[in-house]
Parts: sequence; C-alpha cells; structure tokens
Amino acid sequence: MIPLFKPYMPDDIMSSVQEILYSGKLAYGKWGEQFENEIKSYLGTSLVSLVNSYSSALNIALDVFEIGEGDEIIMSPMCCLQSTQPLAQKKIKIVWADVDPTTGTLDPTSVEQQITSKTKAIFHNQHLGYVGYIDEINEIANKYSLLTIDDCVDGMGGVYKGKKVGNCGSDATVISFHAVRLPNALECGAITFKDPKHFEKTKLHRDLGLDRTQFRKKNGEINELYDVTTAGYGATTNEVNTYIGYKQMSILDRLHEKQRSNARAWEKYFIHSGIECKPINIVNGTVPTYWVFGAFSDQKEDLIQSFKELGYMASGVHLNNNRYSLYGEYVDLPGVNSFYNRFLALPSGWWVNI
Repeated sequence: MIPLFKPYMPDDIMSSVQEILYSGKLAYGKWGEQFENEIKSYLGTSLVSLVNSYSSALNIALDVFEIGEGDEIIMSPMCCLQSTQPLAQKKIKIVWADVDPTTGTLDPTSVEQQITSKTKAIFHNQHLGYVGYIDEINEIANKYSLLTIDDCVDGMGGVYKGKKVGNCGSDATVISFHAVRLPNALECGAITFKDPKHFEKTKLHRDLGLDRTQFRKKNGEINELYDVTTAGYGATTNEVNTYIGYKQMSILDRLHEKQRSNARAWEKYFIHSGIECKPINIVNGTVPTYWVFGAFSDQKEDLIQSFKELGYMASGVHLNNNRYSLYGEYVDLPGVNSFYNRFLALPSGWWVNI
C-alpha cells in the first residue's frame, strides 16, 4: 500500500547524529541556529522563531498576542486537532466560520459575519497545504482591527502571489515540522511575525521567560539582580531534531516539485480515466504544497475503497471539528458539509510515482 503520509529522512546523517548525541551539546545551539537561519532565508523574512513543536508555536503566538480566556478566535473546522486543542486549553472561544466548498479554505464572507466585540483574531488554516484567501482575510482583519494567524500545521512551502506562506502580510504564521511534514524535524515548529516587536517577545516566551544574556553572571552563576517578569515555556529545540531539519532545507524545493509533479499526474489520470472525480479548486495566485492531492467525488466512500484496492491509501483526512462537543454546540455550516461529504485525499508525496 502506497501511504498517504511518510516521513522523509535525509541520507548520510547517522555519523553526524551520533556525533551530536555524544558531544555533550544537545540543547539548542549550532544546528538550531543554522536551521532557523535556513527557514528565514527560505521564507524571505528574518522574523522567525524556531521552537520544539507546533503546539509550542501556537501557544507562544497566542501569548504574545495576549489572547486568552473568554476571547474569540474565528477559524475553519476543517483542520487538525493540533490547531484547535491549544485554544481549548486556554479557554479561548472558537467561533466557526464556513469554508469555500470548492477549496476547503476559509470563506471570507462567512468570516466577516462571525465578528463580534469579543473577536481578537482570525486563525486561517491552509487546509492540507492548499493556500487560502490570504489577502481577503487580512483585509477583513484590518477593517475590524483584528489579528490574523496563518496556520501551516500541514507543513511549509505553499506560495501565495509569489511569496511563501509565512511572509504574506499576516500578523503571524505557525508552522509544523512534524515527522510527516516537510521539512521533517521529528517534532519542531516555527512562528513568523510581521511586527518585530512581537518577534522579540518570542525570544523570552520560548525560553522560560529568560533573557539569557542577563540571567547569569560572568562566573556562570544565576544573577541575583535579574528579575523574571515574563511567563514562558521550555520550548527551545534540541540539536538532533534541528540537524535533521537543516539537512533537508537544500532539497526542500526539489521535494515540493516532486509533489507538484505527482499532482499534475493525478490531474491527467482523472481526465482520461472516466472516473467521476475531479481535483479541488485552487485559489488564484496560489501554489499548494500538495502534501496530499485533494479531489471531489459524489461517491467518496466507494472511491476511497477502490483506491485502497489499487494499492493507494486514500482518506478524507480530517473530520470537521465543529462536530466535537468540546468546542460548544454544533454549528451547521453548508460549505463545510458539502466539502467534507465529497473530499478525498490521495498520496502525492515525494515517495510516490504516478
């Protein structure tokens, strides 16, 4: 069975990994800095903070923006639980907006309809690597003085109007480098910001609220005169994870191009196969990562089974989160219903040859 998801692992890393493991230097250091710098170069912004997980990235972004209990965030229910559970932990009220049923991404009109006096931010999921209506969502946020956070829980590399997602004018972007994302750093994440002031705050929030340049005296002892004034997380990365992530940055574009080539092959397949199935729409001016290849069929369940019998793992992937009672009463969203009932994902990753 060709899997829907698969971790990428660079060749010829074991000797260096072993060297790191026995170096006595496992905490955030040389490789963390180099990985972070490569991400900055890739995205085209210097305002990037590398952290130990996607959950840390999202929690820190929420803290930097001072979004917490009782505040409202508007988002799509077509997303991973990794995107919603940190909000629930902070007792933030999730307000569901509908999606464009042809793309699976947030519908700007629906977003604007959900805004209240308690709304603090719009959390904009780039569903399964398909890029959404970023300018339209940001324009709405600016109109109502709200924050926007782009959600790249499904990995890095999507393109919007010639720029990488993570540097498209949103207030922040949270990115996952989980094992089945690209790049795979086993379990890391990153946050990008538009405002340098927000970026500077993350340096404290990701490292126990500490300014390491002031925390210790020259003799290595903790400085009794240093005051801890910021609550923070132990969210810095380790050298093994960041070395593995760093080693993929030089070939990241090649891996994404392989996925896009597979997507083109799937499109040709459906044109000539006679199967009642068509690719989902792509927002104008965007280039998906094709973490998966998304398609629509009115015979979704039958087609998923048929592809499994052909040796291709197929799935609907996410269950729309507005079904879960944790997030309040069920809200009926016609676009979400239409999308979920017809959507299926097929393998399009770097390991697939269509």
